[in-house]
Amino acid sequence: MDILKELEKNEERLHPRAARSANSKRRREEKKSPVRTEFQRDRDRILHCKSFRRLKHKTQVFISPGGDHFRTRLTHTLEVSQIARTIAKALNLNEDLTEAIAMGHDLGHTPFGHTGERILNELFDGFKHYEQSLRVVDKLEYDGKGLNLTHEVRNGIATHSKGKGAIIPEEKNLLPKTLEGQIVRISDIIAYVNHDIDDAIRAGLITGEDIPETTQTLFGKTFAKRIDTIVLDVIHQSLKKNLEYIAISDHIYDELSHLRDFLYERVYFVKESEEEIERIKLILTTIYHHVKKDPETFINPYPEEDTVERRIIDFIAGMTDRYALNLFKRIAFPQYIG
Repeated sequence: MDILKELEKNEERLHPRAARSANSKRRREEKKSPVRTEFQRDRDRILHCKSFRRLKHKTQVFISPGGDHFRTRLTHTLEVSQIARTIAKALNLNEDLTEAIAMGHDLGHTPFGHTGERILNELFDGFKHYEQSLRVVDKLEYDGKGLNLTHEVRNGIATHSKGKGAIIPEEKNLLPKTLEGQIVRISDIIAYVNHDIDDAIRAGLITGEDIPETTQTLFGKTFAKRIDTIVLDVIHQSLKKNLEYIAISDHIYDELSHLRDFLYERVYFVKESEEEIERIKLILTTIYHHVKKDPETFINPYPEEDTVERRIIDFIAGMTDRYALNLFKRIAFPQYIG
């Protein structure tokens, strides 16, 4: 029995617009696995890479939270994957491709969440976490060789950030080329908006009663009900469009945007005190300038074609929160480090 052929044959039963691993290409040709499709191999490569493991100690929203139940980048990634796979399965699209994109979409996130990303952008103009995620899988993993992922997974990672799927014409050039990539794009928003509400309530920044009344009326009053309502809408609207693209109702998306604005106003900007921002800025800029004085001690010589500054940014972006904090302590207070 040829297991790979059977797996690829199973993919032929998917929707005509689903991506098929038998048609996928890599930047460098490789011998195929006898028991896994190309998209399964991509998922496994991401799952086993160092950048994925580091996500468990990277901030999602709350830096050094007081409890064990706050989300990290890793738990966010798993929640995005679960939502995206649910949608993909319901639409008879390629679940393996969807999962691979979801697992890799945040590999380029910095320590200390979006505050860290803004500071790295100040140090290196143009830094964006989704571009860094692609750089991680293309260049930085496996000692500069990269993971050599398929074009479909790479495209989904590079285009996952923000947006209303294929509904927004002005964003067409930035849209995922596959329906599976579009699913991850909207699932990312569904996941973080809902779990950030959950964490904000846990942190005491808001209460359940603070959630906009329009949101509670349209989506429901619980975490599970909100996600269920939005996911069902995406599935039904996409089917209504005959899977020309992954769709969402205007009123659902508008309320999702309203909820996101509420979080920026009541959670994201509030929890980021000026003192906290300055502390993170001090940590990351101190590391950057210290490493720049002696790069050979800290950073890898690859990618060889890149500048020292670019590689320092790679080094810092890959750090977990605690690694960055401990390195800062060693730099700033060497006399106290035994």
